Amino acid sequence: MLKLDEPVLSDAEAADIRSYLEAQENKTLLRFLTCGSVDDGKSTLIGRLLYDTKLIFEDQLAALEQDSRKHGTAGDDIDFALLVDGLEAERQQGITIDVAYRFFATPKRKFIVADTPGHEQYTRNMATGASTADLAVVLVDARQGILDQTRRHSVIASLLGIRHIVLAVNKIDLVDFDAEVFEGIAADYKAFVKDLGFASVLPIPMSARHGDNVTRASENTPWYSGPSLIEHLETVDIESQPAAQPFRFPVQYVNRPNLDFRGFAGTIASGEIAAGDEVVVAKSGKKTRVKRIVTYNGDIPRASEGEAVTLVLEDEIEVSRGNMLVAPDARPHVADQFAANVVWFGEHPLMPGRMYLLRTETDQANATVSHLKHRVNITNFAQEAAKSLDLNEVGVCNFSLQAPIAMDPFEDNRTTGSFILIDRVTNATVGAGMILHPLRRAANIHWQALDVTKASRAELKHQKPAVLWFTGLSGSGKSTIANLLEKKLHAAGRHTYILDGDNVRHGLNRDLGFTEEDRVENIRRVAEVARLMADAGLVVLVSFISPFRAERRMARDLMAEGEFVEVFVDTPFEECARRDPKGLYARALKGEIKNFTGVDSPYERPERADIHLATSGREPEDLADEVENWLRERGYC
Repeated sequence: MLKLDEPVLSDAEAADIRSYLEAQENKTLLRFLTCGSVDDGKSTLIGRLLYDTKLIFEDQLAALEQDSRKHGTAGDDIDFALLVDGLEAERQQGITIDVAYRFFATPKRKFIVADTPGHEQYTRNMATGASTADLAVVLVDARQGILDQTRRHSVIASLLGIRHIVLAVNKIDLVDFDAEVFEGIAADYKAFVKDLGFASVLPIPMSARHGDNVTRASENTPWYSGPSLIEHLETVDIESQPAAQPFRFPVQYVNRPNLDFRGFAGTIASGEIAAGDEVVVAKSGKKTRVKRIVTYNGDIPRASEGEAVTLVLEDEIEVSRGNMLVAPDARPHVADQFAANVVWFGEHPLMPGRMYLLRTETDQANATVSHLKHRVNITNFAQEAAKSLDLNEVGVCNFSLQAPIAMDPFEDNRTTGSFILIDRVTNATVGAGMILHPLRRAANIHWQALDVTKASRAELKHQKPAVLWFTGLSGSGKSTIANLLEKKLHAAGRHTYILDGDNVRHGLNRDLGFTEEDRVENIRRVAEVARLMADAGLVVLVSFISPFRAERRMARDLMAEGEFVEVFVDTPFEECARRDPKGLYARALKGEIKNFTGVDSPYERPERADIHLATSGREPEDLADEVENWLRERGYC
């Protein structure tokens, strides 16, 4: 059997290898993204960077040449965009859909670049790429100039804490390397972003396809004396950040494999920690010390930002997922109300009063927009009054949460100052937020302890509190059935009250119209009143169209477990229109009434109502009896 001797390195060779590895380890890392409008050349630019920095292997280059002939848009040339447009749908359509991340390095610095989509419908993906970037390369087609998506991406980059911009005026070859075109676009862009707070804005004329001013100076632009893109990326100062941030450790989960070990796992969001250091539990304010810092490879004496560790504490104190371990002399805010910048991604508008799921790094809570302060006009940054935010719009909102969270202003800490909003019905991510500050009134308002409880009030009435939520189209019979049911319950000695849609609009909700935004607020107010009445021990009968599942879900979540009973009065549209007790359908069908449910405004049928009343061929008295029997069988009355 042949035995090969291991090569022996000389001391000089070993020293060279150690020196090389140390140099690679000590290189700074720049995270940047490419963004801008559709077809401005973002993917092509990244492909060119990878090609020119010699990071494409021969087999990759051969595959790229083959793909360029099949999918490419660069004629006989290599289509560098195909290096990062990896999805089949991207190649077929010639667009970027998802965020693509690529790593490359030069002798001076390491880079992670995010190629983000230009299409408006994928703006959420652009925000994802921008959330961790230090610099943005904003591409502009020299033939098109500054477009709305250019402005939108620049505003989002500013909101997400990016402070360095490269304005890549791409496809300069298609305007004959005209200096005046470049200077005009650069002047327009600088005027646009002058109030966005960027630390640096560098315009560079380039052709990503041909490599002009990408990694080397171009002979075609003798009038440009600035650096190439890669030269600027290698030298831009990203270290001039504020002083070291205080320690923040959002708890991801409690690690307890046996009775002898209890640790708190997560990733350090900022600052550093050492064994023996004092820490505070953000929400409770309890102090303790770090006993051990545990990693996969064993205990370590110290850990810093970005490291995933498990902290073992000296004392047995309550710390659950969503809480935060922090520096005792620099604590975060803990509040259930705050103001934030919001970028809206949802196809359905953001509605004040509608409940969403707000999720931070490790915590979550039900949240509503208590006030939409203004919408930001991306053209001139004007603060415009608005009742809602549509797809890709940016605004400033006040939020009210059902439980407090630990947070920092986004400008102080990107990780602990950001959140996403999730639609509670579809589970889709519909918005991203950057916290500005907690609201002062949140610290001034506290729950007042009351000695007489809901249970004692209900016991005095010999009943179980409940909110019977009758929903259905106008004319479906909701009010008729609710009225008959209340008469039966009243005759049986029960304590009840009806909240009827029309009646409430004469008083509490007289200031609301019938737009979708007003309908959301209408239901929010009524749900809060119903909750108070249930707290008084009453059986509350709520008769409202309440067309949206999200608001009915919000009302359910306000009540105690088992207290909310959704009653779907299921009457076909044709039957409701035939009855037309108030003459509203006839007017709506003629166009005289706008935003009428079932005509030009949707009704979202309950998917799993507690009581489903199919009314066709049945009398209202029988339907009321059915609800009463349901309540009696379950011990409500």
